[in-house]
Amino acid sequence: MILRVPANGIEIAYDSFGSPGGRPLLLIMGLGSQLIHWDEEFCELLAGHGHRVVRFDNRDAGESTHFHHAESPVLGSDEAPYLLDDMADDTAGLLDALGWESAHLVGVSMGGMIAQLTAIRHPNRVRSLTSIMSTPSPQAAPPTDAAMAALTAPPAPDREAAIRRALAACDVLGSPGYPPDLERIARTTGLGYDRCHDPAGGARQLAAIVASADRAPRLRELTVPTLVMHGLDDPLVPVAGGIATAEAVPGARLLTFPGMGHNLPRPLWPEFAAAIGELTASAEVVASEG
Repeated sequence: MILRVPANGIEIAYDSFGSPGGRPLLLIMGLGSQLIHWDEEFCELLAGHGHRVVRFDNRDAGESTHFHHAESPVLGSDEAPYLLDDMADDTAGLLDALGWESAHLVGVSMGGMIAQLTAIRHPNRVRSLTSIMSTPSPQAAPPTDAAMAALTAPPAPDREAAIRRALAACDVLGSPGYPPDLERIARTTGLGYDRCHDPAGGARQLAAIVASADRAPRLRELTVPTLVMHGLDDPLVPVAGGIATAEAVPGARLLTFPGMGHNLPRPLWPEFAAAIGELTASAEVVASEG
C-alpha cells in the first residue's frame, strides 16, 4: 500500500516490506525513476536478510510532490530549481516521518548521489551507506556519447512509445553480460507511465545533478560503513565513478561486476542483497560495541 507523508516541506510517497522490527533500510531510486523501479522481488530479498525495507518516490517522480511551478532548467547550466542537497534533506525528512532516528541507505545512480549527500549532511541519521552505479560528480565518470543520447532523448508522446523507448534504451544502457527481461521492463515502464508521466520532472532532477558540487572532498570526512557496487560495463556512469566513490570514503568496500551495465540484473540480486545484508549487520554490531 502506498502511503504519503510530509517531509522537508513536500509530500513523499512510499511503501514498505519486511518485519517492522527489522534493520531499517531506505532505498533511493535514480534519475526519472519511481519507487516501483525497485522491483518487489528484490525488496523481498532484502527483507529476507533482516531488513525493514522502505522504497519511495523522490521529489518530481511518481506520486511525490512535483515542482510544476519551477522554470524549465537549461541543461548544462549551473542554475537549477533545486539541488541534490535538497533531495538529501527530503530523505532525512522521510526518516522523521517514518519515526526512524537513523537508517541504512541504499541508492542507485542519482539515488547513490542523494545517499552520499544524506550521509554528509545528516551523518547521525545514517547507519551505513551503499552506493550503487553512482559517482561523486559527473566529471569523475563522464557517460559515453551513446548513453548520453539515450538519456536525453525527446520525451515519449504516449504510453506505447514510452515502452518502446525503454526497451531500446536497454540496448545502450543495459548489461551486456545479462539478457534483459524485456517483459518485466515493458510491464514496469507501462506501470510507471500510468502512475505518473512527467518528463519535465526528470529534467529538473538532471539539472540538480549537473548543478550540484563535487562530493569527493566531503566524502573523505565520512566515518559511516560504506559499500560501493558498480558494473564494469556501465556506459552512463562508468566504473571510474564507483572507484572514485570508494577511494573518497575511508574504509569503503568496492565490489565490481563484469557484464553489468547501468541497471540491476536480476541474476545478481541475491549477491547484491547478501552484500547489503552483510554490511548492515556488521554496522549494527560495530554501533552496539561503540
